[in-house]
Amino acid sequence: MSSALDRLKNITNKISSYERARKDNLTLLKELYNELGINEKVEEFSDLFHFKAINLSGASLLSESLGEIKKGKYLQILAIGYDKEAVVKSKNISLGYYGKAENVDAGLKNKIVEFIIRFRFEKSFMTLEHYYTMLETFKADE
Repeated sequence: MSSALDRLKNITNKISSYERARKDNLTLLKELYNELGINEKVEEFSDLFHFKAINLSGASLLSESLGEIKKGKYLQILAIGYDKEAVVKSKNISLGYYGKAENVDAGLKNKIVEFIIRFRFEKSFMTLEHYYTMLETFKADE
């Protein structure tokens, strides 16, 4: 019996930890949204999540080389918009242009990379919730 209770406590702690991390992430993401001037391109913070994805040119987002500058490239935050009614379905939208990657202050570059990782972290939760809700449809059939 104790083993089942321990497993339940462990699962509860993990869920609680994820929810705290998500809440803290959203707070920091919103700060970066304002600090990086993205609020000038996307007026409402919640509208950020209408984009399919947000990418970065000019620096790496791979875990093994996170933030590493790509020489000769320009540092730019690019959002991927999607319009299923349009002839060309997806569209890149610049959310922030910062100049030649090698000339950008390291602190600013790190905040840009952090913004994108924090966006993706929240977007992954939203995706998880979306599919969880979709799966609820099948439970009605059981």
